[in-house]
Amino acid sequence: MIQNLKTLPAIVLAASMSFSCSWSGQESLVDKVDPMIGSGGHGHVFVGADVPFGMVQLGPQQIKDEWDWCSGYHYSDTLLIGFGHTHLSGTGIGDLGDVLIMPYDPSRTLYDTSYARRKDKDVRHIYAHLDHSLETVAPGYYGVSLPDYGVDVRLTATERAGLHEYRFSSDRSAILVDLCTGIGWDGVTGWDMDIVSENAIWGYRRSSGWAKDQMQCFYAEFSSPWTEVAKEPLTDDEYAVSFLFDTSAEKTIYVKVGISAVSVENARENLLAELPGWDFDQTAGIARDKWENALASIVIEPMDDVQERLFYTALYHTMIAPSIFSDVNGGYRGADGNCYSSDVPRYTTLSLWDTYRAASPLMTLINPVMSREMAATFIDIYEHQGKLPVWHLVGNETDCMVGNPGVIVLGDLVMKGFADDVEKSLEAMKASSMLDERGMELLKEYGFIPFDKSAEVETVAKCMEFAIADDAVAKVAQKAGDSDAAGYFGRRSGSWRHYFDSGTGFMRGRASDGSFRTPFDPFKAIHMKSDYTEGNAWQYTWLVPHDPHGLIGIFGGERPFLEKLDQFFVAEGDLGPDANDVTGLIGQYAHGNEPSHHVAYLYSYAGQQHKCAEIVRKVLDELYFDDHGGVCGNEDVGQMSAWYVLSAIGLYQVEPCGGPFIIGSPAVKKAVIDLGGGRTFTVVAKGNSRENIYVASAKLNGRPLERSWIGYDEIVAGGTLELEMSPVPTDFGAAQAARP
Repeated sequence: MIQNLKTLPAIVLAASMSFSCSWSGQESLVDKVDPMIGSGGHGHVFVGADVPFGMVQLGPQQIKDEWDWCSGYHYSDTLLIGFGHTHLSGTGIGDLGDVLIMPYDPSRTLYDTSYARRKDKDVRHIYAHLDHSLETVAPGYYGVSLPDYGVDVRLTATERAGLHEYRFSSDRSAILVDLCTGIGWDGVTGWDMDIVSENAIWGYRRSSGWAKDQMQCFYAEFSSPWTEVAKEPLTDDEYAVSFLFDTSAEKTIYVKVGISAVSVENARENLLAELPGWDFDQTAGIARDKWENALASIVIEPMDDVQERLFYTALYHTMIAPSIFSDVNGGYRGADGNCYSSDVPRYTTLSLWDTYRAASPLMTLINPVMSREMAATFIDIYEHQGKLPVWHLVGNETDCMVGNPGVIVLGDLVMKGFADDVEKSLEAMKASSMLDERGMELLKEYGFIPFDKSAEVETVAKCMEFAIADDAVAKVAQKAGDSDAAGYFGRRSGSWRHYFDSGTGFMRGRASDGSFRTPFDPFKAIHMKSDYTEGNAWQYTWLVPHDPHGLIGIFGGERPFLEKLDQFFVAEGDLGPDANDVTGLIGQYAHGNEPSHHVAYLYSYAGQQHKCAEIVRKVLDELYFDDHGGVCGNEDVGQMSAWYVLSAIGLYQVEPCGGPFIIGSPAVKKAVIDLGGGRTFTVVAKGNSRENIYVASAKLNGRPLERSWIGYDEIVAGGTLELEMSPVPTDFGAAQAARP
């Protein structure tokens, strides 16, 4: 039986109730994670149930359509409109929120029209009050009690399916399925829902937002047959569908939902393959085990319980995305909108401008299998859209943020041996770096991007990011034996030099005649109206991670470079009212946004590793917190947390394409990294404490290590790095030969 639900007559239902959920298990790494960290402030993290890198992120959604609700949830909010199956984590733009489901008591329905508007109309949501004391959240699990409706909710997930448990106290209960409501920029452009049997439905939701054309198909089953189906108006021309149940005898209703970007048939296949039964505890246990295995990729000996909780929460946050985008049968929707199939998993939610800095290098250490799959995903996207991804979301290129970060990430994967076809990778990198778009046409013509020739802004940020990507192309070209490309892109990787003003010591916007933009204020950070992207001249002056020694040289040597770097961490000034995302300040260092993330480690390139240690520890200790406001800026799909993870174990890759890992100041006493294939790499910080932040000496596999860096190949070969820690600065890494 397949019945189209759009033919149902509209009715107005009317809604309140209580419970407290608990879900606990044996003490483990999962128990060290607090998913609520970053759910307040501007962290924008996902709160709900998922498995590592899953297609499904099943969690609560709230009504407000404001910036801090980009993930659909913010700790400050106390109203709930249901549980959606897809969410972003830590972004600065809202989207997704597909297939929203809300359990309620039809005898006492609460309606709200005061928060949400869509198509210039009020949206009439069924809602419930949310009491955070009645929430239980853990990796792979979300539970809440909704006293308004007397329903206890438990959620868990597989990679491609979500499982809901609703325990009602009323004799007549309802479950709402809403395909019109999304998050943030998302707006529905079309949907359909059909009855397949007395307890199964399927359909699709098409929407446009940050992702311009998103297709989300679903197949859902209910554990009991419904007694009635009715329309629930949302606006004058939009509605959801309510399924009513007789719960006088059986109080618990389960709902399981499979999703797919390809078809309802694939959504059904995903559900049947991953969630054939109804055993909630078993499914939640499997999700928990998957998280336990993923978190075991790094086992630490922490300073204390708080540090342990921060570390494993951060590691957890690095594994919410990228999200798998292919179905169990290999089907996936390509970047051209057509459907394809592959034996190798494909991924989406690629926040590359953020994640090329730490999250991607971390993945190459702890997830080599996925790193190889990611390289294949990049090539696949290139073949379908003619360029490598910039910010890819559910099969759509958003072109969000500046530069060519996909080129950088693929370059690093090639240099580390994760790309199966180096020649194809180089082709994709070269093609993506020669397109006449996003300012690149001006870079090719002038050698930099002049502000007076561009209708757009952020020219300094764009060109400096392109330079980092060009360096990646040059390195891969050299590896592939393409000397012409290596030379061309190597020269272009120095385009950042055009912006350096030796008179002020800052990178400044420049016109086509060579003149610098005036007036000039290095402190002002005017969002999307200046020469910089989410930052100011102080922050962008250091954005040369691919050529730190070149940056030192253009300053006139180490002394002026270090003097300016010292000033950076103490300078104070008025950033202006439009300094969007410039948070977590230490002087002008802005840890809440990514362009600053490598800067503390630049000290090591000039022989002052001890100052690197001081700043790194300060950031670790003062800008990550053990509460819902515990992320000082957007989580940015794992980047903020990846910085914490790498820095806490004492290693950070500054040069984005195949660069060495710089030794900072490990905050944990010991870390054992599971590299796969039976190999581990251990960092031991002897005598480490809150006071002993300086590296006095080092040994690699028992032999003295004089240098303040270690190569990627040395790490993945396995072994032990021993660091003797000191309470006072030392000359470790000061010698010329010891520097990266």
